[in-house]
Amino acid sequence: MHHLIPLLVALPLLGAGLLVAGGRRLPRPAAETVACAVSGGTAALALVLLLNSSPPMVEWVGGWTPVDGFSVGIVVLGDGPGLGMAALASLLTLAALVYSWHYFDEPPRRHAGSFPALMLLFQAGMCGFAIAGDLFNAFVYFELMSVVAYALTGYRIDEPRAVQGALTFAVVNSLGAYALLMGIGLLYGRTGELAMTRIGRALDAHGAPDALVLAAFVLVLTGLLVKSAAVPFHFWLPDAHAVAPTPVCMLLSGVMVELGVYGVWRVYGTVFAGPGGIPAPDVQRALLVLGALTAAVGAVMCWYQRHIKRLLAYSTVAHTGLFLVGIGVLKPEADDGTALYVLGHAGVKAALFALAGILLDRYGSLDEHVLHGRARALKGVAAMFALAALGLAGLPPFGTALGKAVTEEAVGGPFTVLYVAVSAVTAGAVLRVGARVFLGLGPKPRESAQYETTGSGERPETRQRLTRVPDTMTAVPAVLLAAALAAGAAPGFAGVVADAVNTAGSGGVRVAVHWTRPGVLLGLLSALLATGLAALAVTRPALLSAPDRALPLRRLQSGHVGDYVAWLLVGAAVLGALALPGVLGG
Repeated sequence: MHHLIPLLVALPLLGAGLLVAGGRRLPRPAAETVACAVSGGTAALALVLLLNSSPPMVEWVGGWTPVDGFSVGIVVLGDGPGLGMAALASLLTLAALVYSWHYFDEPPRRHAGSFPALMLLFQAGMCGFAIAGDLFNAFVYFELMSVVAYALTGYRIDEPRAVQGALTFAVVNSLGAYALLMGIGLLYGRTGELAMTRIGRALDAHGAPDALVLAAFVLVLTGLLVKSAAVPFHFWLPDAHAVAPTPVCMLLSGVMVELGVYGVWRVYGTVFAGPGGIPAPDVQRALLVLGALTAAVGAVMCWYQRHIKRLLAYSTVAHTGLFLVGIGVLKPEADDGTALYVLGHAGVKAALFALAGILLDRYGSLDEHVLHGRARALKGVAAMFALAALGLAGLPPFGTALGKAVTEEAVGGPFTVLYVAVSAVTAGAVLRVGARVFLGLGPKPRESAQYETTGSGERPETRQRLTRVPDTMTAVPAVLLAAALAAGAAPGFAGVVADAVNTAGSGGVRVAVHWTRPGVLLGLLSALLATGLAALAVTRPALLSAPDRALPLRRLQSGHVGDYVAWLLVGAAVLGALALPGVLGG
């Protein structure tokens, strides 16, 4: 079975190659059918491997196994978390391809295979990163994923805003990739190894950590935190989401950002967790501080958006902060809760972007104010939008609610308040949008200069505005929401996820994962607070409008790539300062 693991990358790459070679001769339905078949087949393979991943499988690609303890081959790892992330990436890619079935208006004429080929390449990069067992090939897949994401973000090359957003995305993430590569170089220079487990053993054998190990830790984590859009590395994400096609946004927020968090968890646990790595208290301090900052900033910025895609993007930033807090406490039960939270969030957030895409293609706008009351006819879409918002709040029995409840119990103290507050604010912002756009509640918002991006004047992604929403565009978010519900409600599912995570990351420790009364009550509280905030914002908009003291925070999202680069450097310095005390003490 372990010999099949490389196919998770090879199949999408082969499918993309076939679509590029034959895309000019294939009719569009045929090209999209091929893409869906390849993506679905890869997802099925990932699920089959996942069900047989205990004990974890290791495969040296091409038979290049180590000789006398030395290796030059590519190693892939088939354990629960890696195969789980590969399955999630493949399933969401399939959902995005089905969502865009025969509707997406592609700029390259007479080449039906171009867009689905890029989507398959994106899937290959994400799957490769998830199963990579050595740091250098993780970097290679990291770059494949990134380069294709740049192309997909700026896919509508006739729009200057799309090109600008893609260039910002490319510059910031490329700098993150350079940092990651420099960190890998430092680790290779110290250990002579690239496989993650071998690097960890070599660092432990070398003795206490020193400045080189600290520098490598900071550089590697900087690259991964850029990808996960943690504050202050996050500025590229809202700009990219505002211009990226809807199917691409489903993948960016649904799985790519989460892969950055997964990378942080994987690299620390296998490379830096031993006595030769970074002391646990310092890693906790770094991740908890950055996680709390990311969650707070993302929630505040989410609330003050009126461009719906940017609002959802900042919600992703906020929940990324919660994921970082979850892995940052370094507890098996928190890892389990975060894994469930990630799965539930992927379904809910991808569904929300899909529903936002329906608004764009039906009404030609993503402006909460312009769309006020215009979508009353879309009753089914409105119901799904409200349900997704409550799922984002952590309403039981969503998978987000179970993951949030388990993580809250593990982190405890003030972080529980953070989880409830961030969930309530981000979900409240989404409910506010739904109440205004689909129900026309509250007075029509007045124009104000306090918003940098309005979302008006957007061009639909279809050849013309939709008079009837295709069934595929409504079926996909419905299935995604059903999956997010099943993640929390299906008997035994949480236990399977916990076993997979703990077998890989906690030395086989078994942790019981189940609903608890405090968890259910906190989930209900988050949903109630979100509903109350939305109601207050709609009926008394002046009470929750952006205060002057929030403007400096909003102005940081300047749109100037030089500013974002400067903040990346600041973030790397802060990360180093947070991790420094333990190394100095050693």
